[in-house]
Amino acid sequence: MRGKDRVHERGQTIFDPALLLRAARGSFAKLNPVSLWRNPVMLIVEAGAVLTTVLTVVAAASGRTVSFGLQISIWLWFTVLFANFAEALAEAQGSARAEALRRSRKDLVACRLSDDGRREQVSAAALTKGDLIIVAGGEAIPGDGEIVEGTALVDESAITGESAPVVREAGGDRSGVTGGSRVLSGTIRVRITTDPGETFLDHMISMVEGARRHMTPNEVALQILLVGLTVLFVVVVMTVPAMARHMGVTTTVPVLVSLLVCLMPTTIGGLLPAIGIAGMDRLIQRNVVALSGRAVEASGDVDIVVLDKTGTITLGNRMATELIPADGVSREELLDAALFSSLSDETPEGRSIVVLCKNELGIKGRDIRAPEDAVFVPFSAAARMSGVDIGNRRVRKGSVDAVEAFVRAAGGAFPEPLRAWVDAIARCGDTPMTVAEGGRIIGVIRLKDVLKQGIKSRLAQLRQVGIKSVMITGDNLLTAASIAAEAGLDDFAAQARPEVKLDLIRKYQADGHLVAMIGDGTNDAPALAQADVAVAMNAGTQAAREAANMIDLDSNPTKLLDIVEVGKEILITRGALTTFSIANDVAKYFAIIPAIFASAYPELRTLNIMRLATPSSAVLAAVVFNASIIPLLIPLALRGVRFRARSASSVLRWNLLVYGLGGLVLPFLGIKLLDVVLVALRLV
Repeated sequence: MRGKDRVHERGQTIFDPALLLRAARGSFAKLNPVSLWRNPVMLIVEAGAVLTTVLTVVAAASGRTVSFGLQISIWLWFTVLFANFAEALAEAQGSARAEALRRSRKDLVACRLSDDGRREQVSAAALTKGDLIIVAGGEAIPGDGEIVEGTALVDESAITGESAPVVREAGGDRSGVTGGSRVLSGTIRVRITTDPGETFLDHMISMVEGARRHMTPNEVALQILLVGLTVLFVVVVMTVPAMARHMGVTTTVPVLVSLLVCLMPTTIGGLLPAIGIAGMDRLIQRNVVALSGRAVEASGDVDIVVLDKTGTITLGNRMATELIPADGVSREELLDAALFSSLSDETPEGRSIVVLCKNELGIKGRDIRAPEDAVFVPFSAAARMSGVDIGNRRVRKGSVDAVEAFVRAAGGAFPEPLRAWVDAIARCGDTPMTVAEGGRIIGVIRLKDVLKQGIKSRLAQLRQVGIKSVMITGDNLLTAASIAAEAGLDDFAAQARPEVKLDLIRKYQADGHLVAMIGDGTNDAPALAQADVAVAMNAGTQAAREAANMIDLDSNPTKLLDIVEVGKEILITRGALTTFSIANDVAKYFAIIPAIFASAYPELRTLNIMRLATPSSAVLAAVVFNASIIPLLIPLALRGVRFRARSASSVLRWNLLVYGLGGLVLPFLGIKLLDVVLVALRLV
């Protein structure tokens, strides 16, 4: 499946007819008490619906009027169905994505190497952990593994949704491959790292299906609170009949059940499962698979993010930004020497020098004319130089000490003015390179770590919500300090080895912080295992993926910031709808309490501030509103309340203003409107 197909499926809205139909069927299936017991609030509402339905049937068989009791029963059933529909719709979205992933997995054949070196064709399902396979260009990778030999261009669109192929190679942090992806060119040997049924794709399918998601600790705590409130209101309602008899008021079972349902936190009780499921689905939309619901929730409470410099904060490759000629050397001479000496340098730094020189010389595209007698000297890690020999001219470009040794061997010396430039560039945290011709240094090139676009503003947003950003890098202290200052980081650790990363995370956790980290290499595995939220890049090593509790399919290191935002959105959404649910109960009190007791105590009519027509219309309007508000809030529960970078106190004020005040005002208007409609239609 190509990337555009996956993008289309991710863009599937909750109003898609197929999703709605699947969710509607699921909402009826969830009426089974065995399924509903996980949502105690709705289980009690269903029990009330069963009770009023039975009493209505009995009353109808006795020839009594059942209009009011029948309507109460119907709307109580709708309350349960709407709550089930919210959860079923969230699950349906996950199931749709899981089905798309299943379609991307085909019956594959693998070329397995036996212990004696023979090749044999076996089914991908027969591969076990430790098997060595060969995958050539045009073939699909049959299982998860690590490249142990070779380099390949791999199409991962079936997994990540990105149509652009990526390079995977042995011996680095880009050695991991995923079953279902396809080799476009090259031949690789892959060691299988999972057993059948335990591949990353299998695990991803199980995680995106919402029905298999377990409640997180915060959800459990909120569920306990809701159950506690429900039990309290059950006790309160059970005392109402005795109090009503003492006051000379007759109460009916449908009215008492209506009072209980309107007192209970049914709104948040009905939407709570959907909020959590939809949160994990939003991570899937961002191409992140959470291996733990606890990690998703913890990401919303993170207060320290640990970021690697290369590829996360910076583009990952140093870029040439400035050329400084030596005294007596024209700029054109330096540009010409730097250009030709870098043509055989295939490193990112070498390519960036070529681009800079071409831009300044006004050379377009590939229009570079090298002399016919030019002999190019490729860059090598041992020599740390590249160059070109043109007749008697020997031009070299490379590290300062390597080029200085080349110049001294030719009888030259390093000019002091340029050495001052080299020292100044190093003090700024940048990397100097030098260009020489024969026995003289003709200029210096400044290489700079370029910040990723928008990274500074994103780190500032995290700071606004109280999240501290810490950079870990193996670079020297000067370079680390320079990048940290430019990006606006709160802290940094330079020359960091694996044990330094681990100790740093442990130190923060010992001080009571929740720490998030992203990594891709084997050397990141210990720190990932220690972090509260650990994100491994899908292209990284198997050790990193096994240590993490989230996998980033795009292998984009800045995704950690997205994960934190999604975690915040889940917490904010849960808090906003809880506030709304509690606030809108107030209006129901003002509707039902006067309706029950005003006949015995006319003074209570002053509480009927909505001027509802009759006690029956008041009770029924409250029950109808209580049921109707759940489907109206489903889009918000699934989409989530948008995260905005602001302080906790600001979020609280906004929450109380919008969802607290809104939850107070909206029911008054809604119940009054329903009362008018019910009376006009003569339903009461």
